[in-house]
Amino acid sequence: MEATPPQRIVLGITGGIAAYKAAELARLLVKQGISIQVVMTEAATHFITPATLQALTGNAVLIDQWQDDKGMTHIHSSRAADAIVIAPATADFIAKLAHGLADDLLSSLCLARDCPLLIAPAMNKQMWASIATQRNVQQLRADGITLLGPVSGLQACGEEGMGRMLEAETLAQEITSALSSHELQGNKVLVTAGPTYEAIDAVRGITNRSSGKMGYAIAQAAAEMGAEVTLISGPTALTTPKGTKRIDVISASEMFTEVKHHVSSADMFIAVAAVADYRVAHPHAQKIKKSDATLTLELTPNPDILSYVAGLPKPPFCVGFAAESEKLREHATEKRKKKGIPLLAANLAQNAIGSDDNELVMFDDTGEHALPRADKLTLARALLRHAHVLNQKGNKK
Repeated sequence: MEATPPQRIVLGITGGIAAYKAAELARLLVKQGISIQVVMTEAATHFITPATLQALTGNAVLIDQWQDDKGMTHIHSSRAADAIVIAPATADFIAKLAHGLADDLLSSLCLARDCPLLIAPAMNKQMWASIATQRNVQQLRADGITLLGPVSGLQACGEEGMGRMLEAETLAQEITSALSSHELQGNKVLVTAGPTYEAIDAVRGITNRSSGKMGYAIAQAAAEMGAEVTLISGPTALTTPKGTKRIDVISASEMFTEVKHHVSSADMFIAVAAVADYRVAHPHAQKIKKSDATLTLELTPNPDILSYVAGLPKPPFCVGFAAESEKLREHATEKRKKKGIPLLAANLAQNAIGSDDNELVMFDDTGEHALPRADKLTLARALLRHAHVLNQKGNKK
């Protein structure tokens, strides 16, 4: 696969106590492979040091308009960026943006930009609610500037109300969504995720160690890329990705029922769920009491959801997953052929289950395509881009 150049963001930090959250935001964005150039106001350096941001991003922090001998830092930095993000954006800086002021490097850079500008307001509740701030916010929206937050919550001053900056994890999701190229706009994507649980009796069951993280990452990435996403999830404690419709199920049979109900409208079906291969033939309605006798359970096969979808008269583009413990290439190739699907992603289960990162090998008609170890959201985006290209090629035949 041809490498995609990293996206580049200018992360502007202004002088508010929420500046400490910018460090975590920078870390999360760098983890996703995004190149970060931090630009700070002089006031921001009183809340968090440039050394911290430089260590996290690997780039020298810019503060002064005259850091290069030509005085063109504001032009060079804005032209190199795919987006500018101001987090936190104080009331003072919002006022500067609304009135087109450019009296320091960061405000000059925003005025000279030719890329999207996103701001994360952060201030005391009275400052946020003031007539002047609200007037300035309306102007920013009219100027096409995207506001991320704020939200209501406990503030540094001890008061509680609207004006708290979004948390770093939420901001990172909002930013990556805004930067997405929306290749899947107009597509409906159906994703299964997580484990299934097959009851033995009223309190016991058969399940597996799947965390659901990969499936949820794919659902999030598909939504970022503009798709209408339906996520059918087995039991997990994960938060529903923004922009997705989540349907909770427990057993493989319940998951199969929901897939059959929604698959007719899907353009792409991605079967990530670790569906139990077997269920108890005759589960007990009450708890089985312990005894010294041997207990025998009769197991019966569960429906093969992916094979069913792939075998439909007009199936959506199908992507399967294989978690193997050995002979990855051999088992994955055999599974893709048996299921009759165009794309299968495989990994070694012992290296992936429950972790936040992974590595995948994608198998299709042209061969193998390795995705090196990365966080699961980064892998999900790469997988979806590959699937989308294959799907387009197939539709053109």
